[in-house]
Amino acid sequence: MRWILTFLLLFVHVCEFAEGIVSSKVMGNNHLHLFMPAFMGFIAATTSVVYYHNIETSNFPKLLLVLFIYWVLAFITKSIKLWKFAEFSVGPQHLRFCITALLVVLYGLLMAVEINVIRVRKYVFFTSPQKVKPPEDLQDLGVRFLQPFVNLLSKATYWWMNPLIIGAHKRPIELKKIGKLPKAMRALTNYLRLKDAYEDQRTAEDPDQAPSIWRSMYRAFGRPILLSSTFRYLADLLGFAGPLCISGIVKYLEEKDKDASADKIKETYLGVYFMSTTELLQNSSVLAVLLFLALILQRTFLQASYYVTIETGINLRGALLAMIYNKILRLSTSNMSMGDMTLGQINNLVAIETNQLMWFLFLCPNLWAMPVQIVMGVILLYYLLGWSALIGASVIVLLAPVQYLIATKLADTQKCTLEHSTDRLKKTTEILKGIKLLKLYAWEDIFCDNVEQTRGKELTSLRTFAFYTSMSIFMNAAIPIAAVLATFVTHHFLDKTGPTSSEAFAALALFHILVTPLFLLSTVVRFAVKALVSVQKLSEFLQSDEIGDDSWRNGDISVSLDSGKKLLGMTKAINRKQPMRYQMDNYEQPSRRLLRPTETEDVAVKVSNGSFTWGNNLLTLSDINIRIPTGQLTMVVGQVGCGKSSLLLAMLGEMQAIDGRVFWSKLPDCEMVHEGNVSWSETEQSEDDVRSKNRNSVAYAAQKSWLLNATVEENITFGSPFNKQRYKAVIDACSLQPDIDLLPFGDQTEIGERGINLSGGQRQRICVARALYQNTNIVFLDDPFSALDIHLSDHLMQEGILKFLQDDKRTVVLVTHKLQYLIHADWIIAMKDGSVLREGTLKDIQTHDTELYDHWKTLMNRQDQELEKDIQQDSQTTLERKTLRRAFYSREPKNQIDDEDEEEEEEEEDDDNFSTTTNRRSKIPWKVCWCYLSSGGFFMVFLMVSSNFLKHSVIVAIDYWLALWTSSKTNESLNSGSDAFVGNISADSSNTTIPPPVSGMAEKDSYYLPVFIALCAAGITLCFITSLAVEFLGLSAATNLHHNLLNKIIHAPIRFFDVTPLGQILNRFSADTNIIDQHIPPTLESLTRSTLLCLSAIGVIASITPTFLIALVPLAVAFYFIQKYFRVASKDLQDLDDSTQLPLLCHFSETAEGLTTIRAFRHEARFKQRMLELTDTNNTAYLFLSAANRWLEVRTDYLGAVIVLTAAVASILSFQYGYPLANVGLVGLGLTYALTVTNYLNWVVRNLADLEVQMAAVKKVNSFLSTESENYEGSMDSSQVPENWPHDGEIKIHDLCVRYDPMLKPVLKHVSAYIKPGQKVGICGRTGSGKSSLSLAFFNMVDIFEGKIVIDGIDICKLPLQTLRSRLSIILQDPVLFSGSIRFNLDPERTCTDDRLWEALEIAQLKNMVKALPGGLDAMVTEGGENFSVGQRQLFCLARAFVRKSSILIMDEATASIDMATENILQKVVMTAFSDRTVVTIAHLVSSILEAEQVLVFSSGILVESDSGPNLLAQEESLFSALVRTHK
Repeated sequence: MRWILTFLLLFVHVCEFAEGIVSSKVMGNNHLHLFMPAFMGFIAATTSVVYYHNIETSNFPKLLLVLFIYWVLAFITKSIKLWKFAEFSVGPQHLRFCITALLVVLYGLLMAVEINVIRVRKYVFFTSPQKVKPPEDLQDLGVRFLQPFVNLLSKATYWWMNPLIIGAHKRPIELKKIGKLPKAMRALTNYLRLKDAYEDQRTAEDPDQAPSIWRSMYRAFGRPILLSSTFRYLADLLGFAGPLCISGIVKYLEEKDKDASADKIKETYLGVYFMSTTELLQNSSVLAVLLFLALILQRTFLQASYYVTIETGINLRGALLAMIYNKILRLSTSNMSMGDMTLGQINNLVAIETNQLMWFLFLCPNLWAMPVQIVMGVILLYYLLGWSALIGASVIVLLAPVQYLIATKLADTQKCTLEHSTDRLKKTTEILKGIKLLKLYAWEDIFCDNVEQTRGKELTSLRTFAFYTSMSIFMNAAIPIAAVLATFVTHHFLDKTGPTSSEAFAALALFHILVTPLFLLSTVVRFAVKALVSVQKLSEFLQSDEIGDDSWRNGDISVSLDSGKKLLGMTKAINRKQPMRYQMDNYEQPSRRLLRPTETEDVAVKVSNGSFTWGNNLLTLSDINIRIPTGQLTMVVGQVGCGKSSLLLAMLGEMQAIDGRVFWSKLPDCEMVHEGNVSWSETEQSEDDVRSKNRNSVAYAAQKSWLLNATVEENITFGSPFNKQRYKAVIDACSLQPDIDLLPFGDQTEIGERGINLSGGQRQRICVARALYQNTNIVFLDDPFSALDIHLSDHLMQEGILKFLQDDKRTVVLVTHKLQYLIHADWIIAMKDGSVLREGTLKDIQTHDTELYDHWKTLMNRQDQELEKDIQQDSQTTLERKTLRRAFYSREPKNQIDDEDEEEEEEEEDDDNFSTTTNRRSKIPWKVCWCYLSSGGFFMVFLMVSSNFLKHSVIVAIDYWLALWTSSKTNESLNSGSDAFVGNISADSSNTTIPPPVSGMAEKDSYYLPVFIALCAAGITLCFITSLAVEFLGLSAATNLHHNLLNKIIHAPIRFFDVTPLGQILNRFSADTNIIDQHIPPTLESLTRSTLLCLSAIGVIASITPTFLIALVPLAVAFYFIQKYFRVASKDLQDLDDSTQLPLLCHFSETAEGLTTIRAFRHEARFKQRMLELTDTNNTAYLFLSAANRWLEVRTDYLGAVIVLTAAVASILSFQYGYPLANVGLVGLGLTYALTVTNYLNWVVRNLADLEVQMAAVKKVNSFLSTESENYEGSMDSSQVPENWPHDGEIKIHDLCVRYDPMLKPVLKHVSAYIKPGQKVGICGRTGSGKSSLSLAFFNMVDIFEGKIVIDGIDICKLPLQTLRSRLSIILQDPVLFSGSIRFNLDPERTCTDDRLWEALEIAQLKNMVKALPGGLDAMVTEGGENFSVGQRQLFCLARAFVRKSSILIMDEATASIDMATENILQKVVMTAFSDRTVVTIAHLVSSILEAEQVLVFSSGILVESDSGPNLLAQEESLFSALVRTHK
């Protein structure tokens, strides 16, 4: 309050000062007493502001007494003055009387404020003054967002951001630097606000009625929106001061010529002249100052309005996210599994719908501010120009719907583009995943064309998008020109005298003001429509079924609603002293399950006549009566789909109970400790009381493994305290150590979506380890052996379950298919078709149900046989580990290279590290911009640059011509016949003005009007050309960049893919390509337009009043520093915003996937806490980003205001001191342009900063464009190679040395061998001995730097790659299938007949299966071949090799990932179908090549043995027989 009053006081003092100076000028001699007191008062008021601020910060209120005394004295003196005025009959018609009266009121109010402060704080005369503590947030040093706590001046100018923004120049802004949010802005606070507003709408009469989200939003966040709207209205009204002041200044200058001599009779009282308000407002200098103040205030209010809405929007998003998250944690499982609520929908709610609502809040004050602005603008135009103005305004209004139409079209096109780009990405991903196969089969170009085809469709819709965007830009630029044209042409025909300069330029400025709201209105309306849809989706989601509702129906709800309400009151009371952390759970956890005192205490869980459903009214489990004995191992067995997993979930309360109960035994008191895991704050106490009535936490390992995006260690400890011994024991039990050793950072490696993808078995073992590690009494394991091979299963059973869990006397429920473990069970539950078949110990079942027991026995025997087979195979685990090792063996060196960006630059300027970072961070990447533009094509660049310059020249010409035209009229009316350009006409002639002959003016108009119309037409045409040029320049750049990128990457050597992570390559095709396609062109357009507008405006002002240039120098320096600091800070904050958003989205999708696990463990509170932290972190980054934008805008707006002031002062001075050029119209022109500068200065910087961020995408794409391609041209021409080469299949390997990269060691050293035509050769050796490298060498995929491979007389290094690779066949270890038809997978080149394809399928034993599929050969294969089993996929790969009738077939560990049966088929086929061809088998199982005619044994890159299999076996000491022995 005090701040506002003081600012008003300052303003009144300024008025008083101005009035004094003008009065003293009118009187002709200096009267100091007229303005000196005002000046002194101004200084005193300023001092009081500073003084008060210092008292506030140092918190020493006694000093306020001094201020109080000053206010009292000032109040008394001004009252005396006012009384004197009244005595001498000076009344309210005089300005000075009004000013004095205002001062009296203000001083009185300030006095009252001080008295109030003294009364409330009880200091000065009171003995016990009240201690004032700074707000709680300020005591917490982590809170760095100070906007709510700083004083008014700093709030308005964002002064408190200075250290952050200037500091960013020295070192990047990190998360630590931006600290925490103040309490009022945290997601939890806002969530509670929104939730209360939402729940309050539920009435007792109609509890099922859905509360309205709109109403809740209004109740929770209505007030700040109203505040923001008030600021907005104030700003809009002040915005109209600009045109009016311009009109006044120009008019006054026009009239000044007229009344130079007409002296007025002055009315004086007390020997001093008193003037009226209108007189003061006719003074151009006063108007210039007023214009400046109005601009400053308008901009301050506008930024305040933006800031408030953005803060509210962010608060709303935080609240909505917390609300959605809470709902996710309570979603009924059936919703997820029945597909009512897919993960995609939930992700959309989080990523899209909440953002839509946030954006709607940002823009909603516009909804009611804009119509008012438009109406006001039209009224003012009418006041200036009469009816013709309405014609111009109607042009704008009529074109607004067209804008809306374009906007909707844009949205549709964008959807279409999105579909195509998703499709393109899918294809690109497939290519990159199967790149090895594509290269080996020489199919790169076919698949490349496939992607290009999709890209073509995408570009077509991008072209439409570009066209609509350019139309929208064109409308925005051309509408004001059209409106001005319509207005002045109609004005010319309606009113023959034509407008004066003052009217014309005020109208011009008003049109500029009017266009913005109309252009934005279409956007706002579109967002409003989207927000309606989002709210609809949200409320449907919040109304969906929740879990646990059914367990309430049993009639004993222990926590009644009243006590719930009491709890609510309690949290409110507690929250003052306690950290607010866990308030959220206090009344969020409905107590789920109630316990009866059970008859026997040794039963952990008991289900009595339970019937359960997944919510579709079909019983999944019926008539369940079971008990789980405490501290024993219970096994649940039965066929697939008989309801074993459902039984576990039913006990956990995830299913809807139709009938019956689930009872959990109470915990002994001593074990309550394990509950909290982390020591919760005391707030949690009440929670614990509720919890003890509930079931305890259950360690649960689900069938489908679920991992967090976190380190391995965090996944296993899962929020429990870390205990080294226990952790080690768990890892050994699950035999995870060897896998952890392979990971680059051991158990600190990130896994999950964003981390490294583990295989199924590894994931499952981590999940089991998590269940073992948790300190819970009960452990549920749902088929933990399904993805494990036999060795691991045994180890896990013995070490983990029997030893680790049983030693702890924990109750274990194990669902399994491995019946050989039944002998270990203490209790067995056999299920069949959703009900319990048998329950009891193995002995009971043996005696009572012999049939079942025998059935089990036969099954066990069969499993044992499989076991034997299994042991012969190299176990699946070793394989998984091998894949993991492969993924990493080449990653290490890349980590250093991968600090993607500034590597190259660093070498250049490696002098002083500190200064280089500073320089580099503020430099604009010109090189990258040039690269972007040049890829758009030189003609387009030329067209864009030239049309832009022309367009802006023409726009300036239009306004200049208007200035000449209107001034000529003004001057005509001043003196007929005198030259139009003479500005200062002597007083005598202007006094005796006679109305000019109309004919002369008509001639003038007929000269001015056609030129004006022609210029406007040219302007509109050029607007059209430029808008198209920029968009299509962007489009051709995007086309070329993507085309080059795709070709470069697809033809890169295989080593590139080993070293570069797939995600990084995909990012270039997804995020970066999207930025280049859609974001750079509009930014570029906006940047060029705003820069050229500012430059042309400054040029115009400087040419009219050259003195302006002197003032421009300091302004330019200030502007340079502002943009320099802002760009760096903005880039950092934008990166922070992006990098904090991803973990938040991941956390949501993670939670939705692992719902059952989280709920079983009872970790809801911990996950909520994590979500709140992530939301707050992201919101902090976003708030700082928006505060930085406000910081910039306030500063550039103030600069703009100073430019207007200097322009006005310069023109008034040049006019007064009579420069001949100063034509009145040109003054108007200069001021109108100065006004536009204020609007566009901040856009220059904002767009510059955006473009810099977006150019990083071009830079990243560029860094890939410098990749070396493989050398596809051999030294031989493809025409020299015989058609049927290789016809015999004879291979000579001569002194071969191979390496993956010139920087690396050779992997094969001096290998020489000879393979006869048609021979079956086996290659074996330990892992890493170079077997696979040899297979790659046949295809020239690796660097053969010495020696050669000669096939049928031709050295393969001389052949063109395409020829060589298309003539050989290979079957890889990992079966790769692409999405498309089966025909496409077998023969993408479309060269074979159907018969040939069927023949190949028949050989691979797939004919019958394919025949059964709908469509036969044209049946669809899903992405990655997921709709076939691994074995079937491998057989398809065999068929593919057979389709290509090559005389050499290479099998690279092709049987590694398939079962025995399929492997037998494969071996048989190879022996029969390929009997006449040369087959090279690289074996991981030595047993498969025992019969080979020649065996090559490798050891660390050297060929050590070469002979037939039986011969090598006969030699006891040979490496081959050693390998056979170890593998048996």
